[in-house]
Amino acid sequence: MTTPVPAPAPAPASDGKTLGIVGLVLAFVFSLAGLVVSIIARGQSKRAGVPNGPATAGIIISIIGIVVYAIIIVLTIVGLVALASACAGLPPGVYPLDTGGTLTCG
Repeated sequence: MTTPVPAPAPAPASDGKTLGIVGLVLAFVFSLAGLVVSIIARGQSKRAGVPNGPATAGIIISIIGIVVYAIIIVLTIVGLVALASACAGLPPGVYPLDTGGTLTCG
């Protein structure tokens, strides 16, 4: 008669520390991915009952990065609309501005 082999112990739940560091690094490179990964890491840490400073920092830095990117996009669009409206009634060419610069249309 053979003795039954006990089942292997289940793997311990992740405390999210490594994922928190990954989320923090991603926050500087690609804010949206950093935000998602940091939120997942913070949830894992809460379930494990441990604090996770890198995940919290990743969330904060990602949100700041997303806001900055949004401001840059809005300012770029406003600038392009202003440029398009300045050239709206002019034929193609280069026009001097009162401020000393030039406006190129066309």
